[in-house]
Amino acid sequence: MVDYVADRADQIAAQTLQHASLVLQCVALGTLLAVGVAVLVQRSPRGRAAANAVSAVGLTIPSFALLGVLLAPFGFGVTPAVLAVTFYAALPVLRNAVVGLTGVDRTLVESARGIGMSRTATLLRVELPLAWPVILAGVRTSTQMVMGIAAIAAYVLGPGLGGFIFTGLSRLGGANALYSTLTGTLAIVLLALVVDLLLVLAGRLTTSRGIRA
Repeated sequence: MVDYVADRADQIAAQTLQHASLVLQCVALGTLLAVGVAVLVQRSPRGRAAANAVSAVGLTIPSFALLGVLLAPFGFGVTPAVLAVTFYAALPVLRNAVVGLTGVDRTLVESARGIGMSRTATLLRVELPLAWPVILAGVRTSTQMVMGIAAIAAYVLGPGLGGFIFTGLSRLGGANALYSTLTGTLAIVLLALVVDLLLVLAGRLTTSRGIRA
């Protein structure tokens, strides 16, 4: 195993960077989309119910099935991988963003409006900062979840560490097949731990002391 990893260190490093890039970019895009939808529906009970329903139902869709559906219009490559990973990345964030924004004390919002803040300023300076810890929890959950989904995206020739896993599984019983699968799996686990630690640090840096206290 050690010799296998040493011989392919450059390839492992390159695919690890690809995997991290795919996950982080898709999580960032999914977060923007999810928070945008949550802002639009937060004042509508029906809208909130619909957003929560989409979040719950979307998570029941098997990733293999979604990737298979995306193959028809987009073919193999990066595009179906990005679409699938972004879709799954947005779901936990959407649920948490709706909960976080709905949970903001309305008296604080009314006070901000009362001192002359516009609706946009109130959203950006009061509501989103107060809801941020809940949203960030959704981002962390999303990131851990799509680490594995990004590996499955190798099924449609997407970038990342999933290539090692699928290569090993396709040659199961052959030379280095087990090492290939283990390399991809362990690299994803380690990458997930590192990214989660970075998100915890980011949360400490972006959450005001008053909210943390």
